[in-house]
Amino acid sequence: MGESIHAVHYLPILTTILAAIFSMILLSRYALRRSGPHLLWWGVGIAVYGLGTALEATITLFGNTYALTKAWYIAGALLGGYPLAQGSVYLLMQRRTAHMLSAVTVPIIALVSVFVVLSPIVEGVLEPHRPSGAILEWSWVRLLTPLINGYAVVFLIGGAIYSAMKFAKRQDPGAGHRAMGNAVIAFGALLPGIGGTMAKAGMVEALYVGEFVGLLFIWAGFEINVRAPRVAIGAPA
Repeated sequence: MGESIHAVHYLPILTTILAAIFSMILLSRYALRRSGPHLLWWGVGIAVYGLGTALEATITLFGNTYALTKAWYIAGALLGGYPLAQGSVYLLMQRRTAHMLSAVTVPIIALVSVFVVLSPIVEGVLEPHRPSGAILEWSWVRLLTPLINGYAVVFLIGGAIYSAMKFAKRQDPGAGHRAMGNAVIAFGALLPGIGGTMAKAGMVEALYVGEFVGLLFIWAGFEINVRAPRVAIGAPA
């Protein structure tokens, strides 16, 4: 990315701060309601999202190490969307089904994370101010990451689109707000993935912008849903 630091390279700091605030809101709402495991998953998911951007900020502004890049790979590449997606699973599916999916996916992700930690290092590929999974000598570990991210795409983005379409067909008070809120969430969840694809082509700044703007849209969509008039069934708040 070059040695010079520009304003966009400070965006992960702001993203981390916003993620910390949003996570506390979600977890406080979960504690207040004493129900709704989707809120717990979402709160944890936003916290992990913020951990990933905090590691990006550290690497970009202060320099990279193998340990930092491995931590970033776990928090960002593996867990960037999974807890949020699992929250959507608990919201949209029967509790028993959601528990079964958790029982299958959580051990898989834990195992892949262990593989990341244990993987030998490829010497000479560590970039001084940019994280990259290329440091992992066990390249097959990186092949597992798209499967986990695909799961997140299906249930996070797909779940938000499904909810938006469902509410768009209803005439209940607040249904239109919830259709809009879920559409905004879907759009926001899509942006970090687009930024990540551009980052692989060397435009790491696109990732930082995508993560920041994406979080703003996800938060905005959540607020639209929460503030909408209550609907009779299936209100995702």
